[in-house]
Amino acid sequence: MTSPAPNLLWICSDQQRYDTIRALGNSLVNTPNIDKIIEKGVTFTHAYCQSPVCSPSRASFLTGRYPRTTRCRQNGQTIPADERLLPRILKDHGYRCGLAGKLHLSSCSDGKVETRIDDGYDVFHWSHHPQPDWPENAYQQWLNSKGVQWDELYAAPEVGYVKAGVPAEFHQTTWCAEMAIEFIHENQNRPWMFSVNMFDPHHAFDPPQEYLDRYDPSQMPLPKTSPGELDSKPEFQQLDHVWAHNQEGGMRVDEISPEESQRITAAYYAMVELIDDQVGRMISALDKTGQLENTIVVFMSDHGEMLGDHGIYLKGPHFYEQAVHVPLAVQWPQRFAQGLRSEAFVELIDLVPTFCEAMNIPIEPQIQGKSLYQICTGEANPDQHRDSVYCEYTNSWTHHRAYGTMFRTRKYKIVVYHGTPDGELYDLESDPDEFQNLWDDPLSQEMKMELMKQAFDASVFTMDPMPPRLGPF
Repeated sequence: MTSPAPNLLWICSDQQRYDTIRALGNSLVNTPNIDKIIEKGVTFTHAYCQSPVCSPSRASFLTGRYPRTTRCRQNGQTIPADERLLPRILKDHGYRCGLAGKLHLSSCSDGKVETRIDDGYDVFHWSHHPQPDWPENAYQQWLNSKGVQWDELYAAPEVGYVKAGVPAEFHQTTWCAEMAIEFIHENQNRPWMFSVNMFDPHHAFDPPQEYLDRYDPSQMPLPKTSPGELDSKPEFQQLDHVWAHNQEGGMRVDEISPEESQRITAAYYAMVELIDDQVGRMISALDKTGQLENTIVVFMSDHGEMLGDHGIYLKGPHFYEQAVHVPLAVQWPQRFAQGLRSEAFVELIDLVPTFCEAMNIPIEPQIQGKSLYQICTGEANPDQHRDSVYCEYTNSWTHHRAYGTMFRTRKYKIVVYHGTPDGELYDLESDPDEFQNLWDDPLSQEMKMELMKQAFDASVFTMDPMPPRLGPF
């Protein structure tokens, strides 16, 4: 007898670094529910996003294609209507698909609601971010239905870029989980997919007071920096060390004190703990409805957060591990290995073909990712998948002259900033923290040229495979 198709609960936080989970080595943050996914599933310890900012990364992992091929290369662009998102593929195969929170495959600035293509989502609880910028913000509608007002809930003062935000009961992260739990209960008799896209731990650094109180700033680590390192780094980093996002009047990075840095980190970890609590509630709903065994649960993030490391906060055209190395853990009790940690290089574009293979759905020819399914089932070497990973930033948001390509191997990382003389080259074995930029080092020029060729090759190999070749000439 054929087993029923698995459900998919795809949880994607926003701007969460890899090193923010207790089971992955951070003893200062409390994440028991994500830890349990790691304990009961497969964790990819070297997972990389394909862009260090939202829209191109999300377009990429939802289609299984690189940003340059989706043509959604920048924040503010709309993904073309002919792109095939995973929920659209699943809907064609009988799935019911839903979303709560952020999608961000189109511009939603200046009061404009995000334009949707035929994305496959039957249920669409859209909330790009918590603030009441749009009447269509479903989270704000939920608050109104409960008789509370955002402005009153969010009235605490901000001190040093940290404030107590909306109480957990009314938080957007909690609302995302509520919508997922509602969907889980309502769709027990057919295969389904649900995207949980909370806004946290994206800045502002504003967790609920009760979570902020759990973290002692004095116990938090200071940002990783090296004296004088920015002197050899690209202009974009030097500018962002003054104003985050290179936006004058915003976050003044070079004036943040060590104590303020620790308070920001404490607030960031507090937001992660709130996410973890809501992950636990969603998994509990799966268990209570008898769906846990046959549901693929994924926890990941779209990209990271600099959090003061290298003298930078937030994000931008930066390719440090803090920005591009993301958490990725999957569980499927009925089929996947338990407690497996894969050291293989993987890219987030690998998720779409993995899910298709798990669901016995053909992997469509436009998909560029490589399935991780056999690693997840224990049938393949868990430490071999890719020899390198690739990431890009193409005038995506801040720094309108910034066009960057990152190519990373086990030993080296090179970043080319196209159209400028700037670049970065790191020997990750001798300098894992990426402090010493070897771009202009006379003794590293031969290696630089070899890596530039490999990066150029990677950029060619990421070209769109479509349309298919129909004949020899």
